[in-house]
Parts: sequence; C-alpha cells; structure tokens
Amino acid sequence: MITIISGTNRKNAMTKVITDITCGMMKEKGIEYQLLDLRELPDGLFHKDVYWNAPPEFKPFQEMVLNCDGILIVTPEYNGSFPGVLKYFIDILKFPESLLEMPTAFIGVADGYFGALRSIEQLSMILQYRKAHLFGKKVMFPNVSKKLSEDKTQITDDKLRAMLEELVVDFNDFANRLKK
Repeated sequence: MITIISGTNRKNAMTKVITDITCGMMKEKGIEYQLLDLRELPDGLFHKDVYWNAPPEFKPFQEMVLNCDGILIVTPEYNGSFPGVLKYFIDILKFPESLLEMPTAFIGVADGYFGALRSIEQLSMILQYRKAHLFGKKVMFPNVSKKLSEDKTQITDDKLRAMLEELVVDFNDFANRLKK
C-alpha cells in the first residue's frame, strides 16, 4: 500500500487537485493506496509540547506512515520551499522508524516555472537524513493552473500526464521490491 501525502493544509490548494488526480490514476491501475491529507491534522497538534509527546489524535496519521510500503509526497512550493506544516508533520513522526528505509517519491506542484523543484530538493535532503530510500523519478508540475482542464479534474498536458502515470506505476513497483 502506498501512502499519498497531500503536503499542505492550505484550503483550495492545487496540491490537493494533483493529489486527487494521482489517487484516481492509482485506482485505475489497481494500485492500493491511502490518502494522508495534512488538512485533516487535528488542531491540537500544533502545540510546542507535541514534538516530544504526540497526542492520541496523531496516532492514525503515524500508523498510515508506519504501515505502508511507500510514501508519495505531493508538495507545493511556497516562498522557495515546501510548507511548514509538512516539515512539522515529518518532525512529529517517530524517529527513526517512521521513515527509515521507507521508499519515497515526490510530485511537485507550483504556478511558477520550475514546478516545486526547490521543495523537492529540500525534502530530499531531509528524507535522506532520515534514511528513506528515494525514488529517482520525480514529476514536477510547472504552471500547474495552465496544465489542467477547466473543472480541474484532468491534466491537459499529455507529456505531464504520461510522466505521472509512469511515476505511479514505477514507484509502486519500486516500493514493493524494497519492502519485501
């Protein structure tokens, strides 16, 4: 099972749109997945004492990470980096077991030209520190607003859609090979 993390808690984010499209592709391909949406984190989680003692409300999120075969992070780029809520989430996960040798892949989402390249580079460094197994393929959605259908349910750029489909299938294979 792949855990897809929608890497922002911003309301109406394009990240969630791309996450939903990715989930649809996984379903079409028969790939087992679960969605971990950072918008659903409990409000009480944002307290200084949480770093050392996560509240019981965090347990389902922690379990989704511990009990999966791989993590696919869909991240936007905000102010030249990834969202603080995603870093906070990573910081709260049990150390070291949550990400140790965890197959991990990235999808970047941005309205800018580079498609969250900076976010993915920075996340890669953090996840390498946590000793995750990083998948070599990444998909970046530059100018994301211009790459979607009017109703925001389809990718209109054929090349990007093909790249995303390839990532979904190949990452699932990678994760299954490593987690056996």
